[in-house]
Amino acid sequence: MIGDFSAGNYRFIPSVFQYSAGAAADDGYEIERVRFDHLVPLAEGFAVVAKYIQEAGRPLTAFCACELRSPAAFSEEGFRAFNLHYVKTLSEWGIFDGTTNPVARSNVCPEFDPPSEPSFYAFSFTRPTTSKAPSFVIAGGAEAREGGGTYVERTVRYRDLSPEGLREKVRFTTTSQMENRMTAFGFGWKDTTGVQAYSVHDFHHALVDELVRRGALRSGLTWHFARPPVVDLEYEMDCRRVLRETVIYR
Repeated sequence: MIGDFSAGNYRFIPSVFQYSAGAAADDGYEIERVRFDHLVPLAEGFAVVAKYIQEAGRPLTAFCACELRSPAAFSEEGFRAFNLHYVKTLSEWGIFDGTTNPVARSNVCPEFDPPSEPSFYAFSFTRPTTSKAPSFVIAGGAEAREGGGTYVERTVRYRDLSPEGLREKVRFTTTSQMENRMTAFGFGWKDTTGVQAYSVHDFHHALVDELVRRGALRSGLTWHFARPPVVDLEYEMDCRRVLRETVIYR
């Protein structure tokens, strides 16, 4: 199912209360991705994001995706507590209605030089365009199946860091997370302009068969030496088609 967030001029893939599985701009709009040159703490980051979006002549509801960095992986309980705090701002901006959240998100934990608190790495929002080119952002997805149950129950090859265990984690994330989400919007790897992977493990043995042969690396791969946000998840990806990207200095 695809949801319609008309207040922000984008469609989204419903997922959990803390984020959607992806956002795609409506006709007549495009997604702009803005990356900070260094991490900005969450509260300060939201203020900067609001100023940037409003100065672009857009409502705060145009906010459609963000990329966060956290100090360390959370427990399940800690992750839920963080998410409840995170969505408060989205509620104030008229985006989160208490149940459905259209904003896509990645939130990972750098292994070296992590931030002292959850921080912004990048964000995306919609803006008018005369271009017919589509744009979308697919949220970060790791090797945990969606649905009920704990992460222990849902994680593919739980705590298995063998070469074959890592290969299966990469395969699952590539197909069941990234490809299925893009397909929901009518897109595929051929449409992407950026692909990112997050892991502290060597997954090179899986690159050719699980990514290259599937066309996932047509625009290359950005590997962040970081962990997914929940303890015992080992590999995460996100991808996007965004034709306007900006880096801002703070």
